[in-house]
Amino acid sequence: MAYDSSLDQQLFVKEFEGDKSKISVSVYSYNNGPKKIQISRSVKDERDTYSFAKLGRMTKEEVEAVLPLLKEAMAAM
Repeated sequence: MAYDSSLDQQLFVKEFEGDKSKISVSVYSYNNGPKKIQISRSVKDERDTYSFAKLGRMTKEEVEAVLPLLKEAMAAM
């Protein structure tokens, strides 16, 4: 079965915005299945538009900002 974006429900989203990137913490349910947390990074280019990037490693500041967002996301599950 191929992925169908119309079946993907975003139940929660909060973001931390740093100088050149933002990290989003979201809760999704696909086809009314189990709720799952997604963490993603977007980076800002020279035109101030954001594009997807691998989350990879995080700075201490990012981790400190994301931990409370994760707790909120868990409460939404």
